[in-house]
Amino acid sequence: MAAGRGRVVLGGFVAALLAMTDALRAGWGGVAAGVGVGHSGASFARPPEEPPMPADVETPHAALAAPPPAGIDAGEWQARVELAALYRLVALHGWDDLIFTHLSARVPGPAQHFLINPYGLLFEEITASSLVKVDAGGGIVGPAAHGINPAGFTIHSAIHAAREDAHFVMHLHTEQGVAVAAQAEGLLPLSQHALTVLPHLAYHDYEGIALNPDERTRLVRDLGTRHLMLLRNHGTLAVGPTAGAAWLAMFMLERACRQQVLALAGGREGVLIAPEAAQAEVRAQTARGFAGAAALAWPGLLRLLDRRAPGYDR
Repeated sequence: MAAGRGRVVLGGFVAALLAMTDALRAGWGGVAAGVGVGHSGASFARPPEEPPMPADVETPHAALAAPPPAGIDAGEWQARVELAALYRLVALHGWDDLIFTHLSARVPGPAQHFLINPYGLLFEEITASSLVKVDAGGGIVGPAAHGINPAGFTIHSAIHAAREDAHFVMHLHTEQGVAVAAQAEGLLPLSQHALTVLPHLAYHDYEGIALNPDERTRLVRDLGTRHLMLLRNHGTLAVGPTAGAAWLAMFMLERACRQQVLALAGGREGVLIAPEAAQAEVRAQTARGFAGAAALAWPGLLRLLDRRAPGYDR
């Protein structure tokens, strides 16, 4: 009987492992099949089609399926709910910096409006309805109980304006993110998390508190087409076409930074750099970014908030 249960458990583990491998091969980015080229230039085969999403992914979370309040477009309300969820997740992970740092979302539609945090609220207090809508010039659109942080507008407006795919932008000041951003070598290929991040990572030199509009041009230039950035002596930044993609990219970067700080705590000597062949393999495996895996993780993250930080969708 015990042996039978062992076979069942082992079989379930193998099935789960195979499913995870298929999901990885199907693409972190979850887009076209065929043959791709990794960051190193190596070719890799993509499956002809992706496996179907689990039912939980196909079914919208209740907060996203609910009708919007009167006077708010459905697309804007969904952006509000998902951006508020990002704020609550940052607080839940202990990545917030009192009322400082910023996350933003583009409001769907032609008006070039985006949403950002009300300056003065803690991240754990932010709700969908409390987010402030601003135009491309930083002017507040509609009623708002709070203003916004000008530094947040400087960074986020530049990226939203320059990148059509930048629907969500996250910027953090975590201890581990600032620590690695202050190291001359930046993020090192020390861990699997770091290897998934490095092909998508850019750097921007510190110019002071981001209040100078002229910095926007240099920030956009340095980010280029990548989805992650280390702001030297400052913090981390992630860009995503969805809230889930931005979150997963930031999660991987933050975890890689923490792993590096821990690995180097005893000094650089003896710390293993991942072999070049392994680095090339991971670049090929994750060349399509984070959106596909994020689609699997995001519904679970919303359920986590329902249990531990409810009310974000108000």
